[in-house]
Amino acid sequence: MDITTAMKFLAAGIAIGLAALGTGIGQGSAVNGAMESIGRNPEATPKIQQVMILGLAFIESLCIYGLVVSLILLFH
Repeated sequence: MDITTAMKFLAAGIAIGLAALGTGIGQGSAVNGAMESIGRNPEATPKIQQVMILGLAFIESLCIYGLVVSLILLFH
Protein backbone atom coordinates (compact mmCIF):
# COMPACT_ATOMS: atom_id res chain seq x y z
CA MET A 1 0.00 0.00 0.00
CA ASP A 2 1.39 3.36 -0.97
CA ILE A 3 1.22 6.54 1.10
CA THR A 4 -1.59 8.04 -1.01
CA THR A 5 -3.92 5.12 -0.31
CA ALA A 6 -3.05 5.18 3.37
CA MET A 7 -3.80 8.91 3.55
CA LYS A 8 -7.16 8.35 1.82
CA PHE A 9 -8.11 5.80 4.46
CA LEU A 10 -6.98 8.10 7.25
CA ALA A 11 -8.84 11.10 5.81
CA ALA A 12 -12.02 9.05 5.33
CA GLY A 13 -11.87 7.82 8.91
CA ILE A 14 -11.31 11.31 10.27
CA ALA A 15 -14.13 12.73 8.11
CA ILE A 16 -16.78 10.28 9.30
CA GLY A 17 -15.47 10.37 12.86
CA LEU A 18 -15.73 14.15 13.12
CA ALA A 19 -19.13 14.11 11.41
CA ALA A 20 -20.44 11.53 13.88
CA LEU A 21 -18.95 13.41 16.84
CA GLY A 22 -20.49 16.70 15.78
CA THR A 23 -23.84 15.07 15.09
CA GLY A 24 -23.89 13.37 18.46
CA ILE A 25 -23.11 16.58 20.31
CA GLY A 26 -25.67 18.53 18.27
CA GLN A 27 -28.43 16.00 18.77
CA GLY A 28 -27.74 15.74 22.47
CA SER A 29 -27.92 19.48 22.84
CA ALA A 30 -31.16 19.68 20.83
CA VAL A 31 -32.87 16.96 22.84
CA ASN A 32 -31.65 18.51 26.08
CA GLY A 33 -33.21 21.84 25.12
CA ALA A 34 -36.46 20.20 24.08
CA MET A 35 -36.74 18.21 27.29
CA GLU A 36 -36.10 21.30 29.40
CA SER A 37 -38.78 23.16 27.45
CA ILE A 38 -41.27 20.33 27.92
CA GLY A 39 -40.46 20.27 31.62
CA ARG A 40 -41.28 23.96 31.89
CA ASN A 41 -44.38 23.86 29.70
CA PRO A 42 -45.89 20.35 29.35
CA GLU A 43 -48.89 21.65 27.37
CA ALA A 44 -46.59 22.55 24.47
CA THR A 45 -45.23 18.99 24.14
CA PRO A 46 -46.65 18.18 20.66
CA LYS A 47 -45.32 21.38 19.08
CA ILE A 48 -41.91 21.04 20.77
CA GLN A 49 -41.61 17.41 19.67
CA GLN A 50 -42.49 18.31 16.09
CA VAL A 51 -39.83 21.01 15.91
CA MET A 52 -37.29 18.80 17.70
CA ILE A 53 -37.77 15.92 15.25
CA LEU A 54 -37.40 18.25 12.28
CA GLY A 55 -34.23 19.70 13.80
CA LEU A 56 -32.83 16.22 14.47
CA ALA A 57 -33.42 15.29 10.83
CA PHE A 58 -31.45 18.36 9.70
CA ILE A 59 -28.65 17.55 12.14
CA GLU A 60 -28.54 13.93 10.95
CA SER A 61 -28.20 15.09 7.34
CA LEU A 62 -24.84 16.63 8.27
CA CYS A 63 -23.57 13.19 9.30
CA ILE A 64 -24.79 11.77 6.00
CA TYR A 65 -22.78 14.49 4.20
CA GLY A 66 -19.73 13.36 6.18
CA LEU A 67 -20.38 9.79 5.09
CA VAL A 68 -20.63 10.87 1.45
CA VAL A 69 -17.35 12.77 1.72
CA SER A 70 -15.59 9.79 3.26
CA LEU A 71 -16.96 7.45 0.56
CA ILE A 72 -15.79 9.84 -2.16
CA LEU A 73 -12.34 9.88 -0.55
CA LEU A 74 -12.23 6.10 -0.44
CA PHE A 75 -13.46 5.31 -3.94
CA HIS A 76 -12.14 8.18 -6.02
